[in-house]
Amino acid sequence: MSPKSLPDPLQRAARQVSTRYGQLTSGARMTPSFLIVGAQRCGTTSMYKTLSGNPAILAAVLHKGVHYFDTGYGNSFAWYRGHFPLQSTARRVEKETGVAPITGESSPYYMFHPLAGARIDADLPGVRLLVLLRDPVERAYSAHAHELARGFETEAFERALELEEQRTAGEEDKLVADPEYRSFHHQHNAYIARGRYADQLERLEKTFGRDRIHVVDSGDLFTDPGPVFDGITSFLGLPAWRPAEFKQHNARPRTTMAESLRERLRAGYESADERLATWLGRAPSWRR
Repeated sequence: MSPKSLPDPLQRAARQVSTRYGQLTSGARMTPSFLIVGAQRCGTTSMYKTLSGNPAILAAVLHKGVHYFDTGYGNSFAWYRGHFPLQSTARRVEKETGVAPITGESSPYYMFHPLAGARIDADLPGVRLLVLLRDPVERAYSAHAHELARGFETEAFERALELEEQRTAGEEDKLVADPEYRSFHHQHNAYIARGRYADQLERLEKTFGRDRIHVVDSGDLFTDPGPVFDGITSFLGLPAWRPAEFKQHNARPRTTMAESLRERLRAGYESADERLATWLGRAPSWRR
């Protein structure tokens, strides 16, 4: 049986063994050259799985989202590094292809967590960040369906939006004040706030500068992926490469949003989207 087909308790046990082995061999492992830091429900899973098909990119060996710099920072850096391929694997691939491969991971809470950026910069100097952005109204609706399916949400979409401010009030301050604090509502129920992209990009820019951040508009990605991957490989310093096909992963079925609600939410994001357009130097796809 493959690990994916094992029952949950056995799968968890297998992962614990693999994580422990990875930690013990961490000194012989690669460190990430890039991170997909967000935004949640903007195509990050699809992007990571597609990039993992590039022969110059070696995927994380356990799972794509390590969540070290947000909810897992109490673990050691050896624990984190243990999630990545062995350097011997990289040398073998380089011998076969003539290109030194890189590795990375995708944890879309990094972009929204107030401490993750500084932690990343301290532990992975020079790492490059990929950011995917999507229509924030659709992102919020998709995030709600995702959290509902995972059991992290129990309320209907409109009611969850009504509760968001109450649920998340003061949570970011608590995260900043106590590095060991974990906020359920900040991570799982910030539907509107996560779509205010300019706030998050400006915070990342203060730490990393613009040159180490590459933003992908998911509307462009799903419409014409070729040029998008040209931009990514150039940003990562890799030879030009385009996937044979680009597939959407991790989509959640959901009902159609009421048009009146969609328009109300769209209007609510108008100023945030204007700030985003200023930061990007162009209008995002959902405002063109």
